[in-house]
Parts: sequence; structure tokens; C-alpha cells
Amino acid sequence: MADEVVLLDYWASVFGMRVRIALAEKGIKYEYKEQGLRYKSDLLLKMNPVHKKVPVLIHNGKPVCESLIIVQYIDEVWNDKSPLLPSDPYQRAHARFWADFIDQKIQGVGRKVLATKGEELEAAKNDFLEIFKTLEGELGDKPYFGGETFGFVDIALVTFYSRFYVYETFGRLSMEVECPKIVAWAKRCMQRESVAKSLPDQKKVCEFVVQLLGLG
Repeated sequence: MADEVVLLDYWASVFGMRVRIALAEKGIKYEYKEQGLRYKSDLLLKMNPVHKKVPVLIHNGKPVCESLIIVQYIDEVWNDKSPLLPSDPYQRAHARFWADFIDQKIQGVGRKVLATKGEELEAAKNDFLEIFKTLEGELGDKPYFGGETFGFVDIALVTFYSRFYVYETFGRLSMEVECPKIVAWAKRCMQRESVAKSLPDQKKVCEFVVQLLGLG
């Protein structure tokens, strides 16, 4: 019997994009069910009653929630193609550490860049850029965070590339000037079909964020 795979998602979710990339890397066919940003469908509430948010992967009727957990699940279940996590336990732990670092840092500080002005904005910008400079240090001269192979940490981070334009616009900064290695890495990732098809246009994302946060 063929696997039944359904993804509950929202087009602008950086977390949902991670799952789309992972599914594309593995070549998994799935049914995509777009969810409303504020309206919670009965299916979403049933499949994720705790957090009540996307993304949710439903595999043969069983839900898996939280983007990084979903990506790891996809890698473990469909393990015959395009491994996303290293086989070495230490390297796997290392990758999980950096993916967690990304989740803990970027979203919150990025929102401050968009929502503050004056001295608060300058402080938020410094914190924001420091995160990416730390990530540049981890990337080093490698093509991808895991070395020669696109993988887990790349998936965790690259979806935020869709928001670079809005960060630059409202933060009055240039990611390419401040963090050239990260931008070069992101453009390298965008050459992959799985990434290019999963990330929406940056200006469309900017319009969405402006409307969502009441900016302008």
C-alpha cells in the first residue's frame, strides 16, 4: 500500500517551507492543504491540538508536528535517498545544535528589527547581524553547513532567506554587505530545485509581513 502523505501548511511559513524542501529532496509525493493564517481548520485542530499551528505532516493518518521534528521524521522514514542528517552520532548532534540555535535566535530578533525604531532598532540590528555572523563562522569556507552535502542545518536556515528583503527594508541594512558568506550560501541553496520551488518571492513575503504586523 502506498504511503498517504498530507501537509497542512501556510504559504508564507518559514517553518512550513522547511518541510516542503525536505519532501522535495526525498522526492515524496504529498497532498498540500493550505491553512488560513487565523482561521484554524477542524483538521488542523484535530491533528495539532496542543499548538494548533502549521506545519503538520500527516503520514498514513498519523500527525507529526514542529518543523525540525518533521524534517528528522522524513529523513528517518524515507532513508533510502538524499540523507539530510549525518550518519555519525556526533555530527548529528552538532547539526541539531545549530538547527536549534537558528530556531531560538532568528525569529524573535528578526521581529524586533521590524517592530522597533531609533536606538532600539540599532540594538536589534546589531543582535540580528551577530546571529548571522556567528552562523558565518560555523559555515566557514564549506559549500553547505554539513560540508559538501546540503542537509539539515541548511534546510533549517535557508527558509529565512525569503525574509531577507523585509529585514533589509525595515532594518535599513544590507545582508550582502554585512554577511556576504551567508548570502552566497543562500544563493547556492537557491540553485537547488527543492529550495527554489519552496521559497516564495521575497517581495511577496515583504507585502505579507507588512500587512501582518501593520508596518508602513
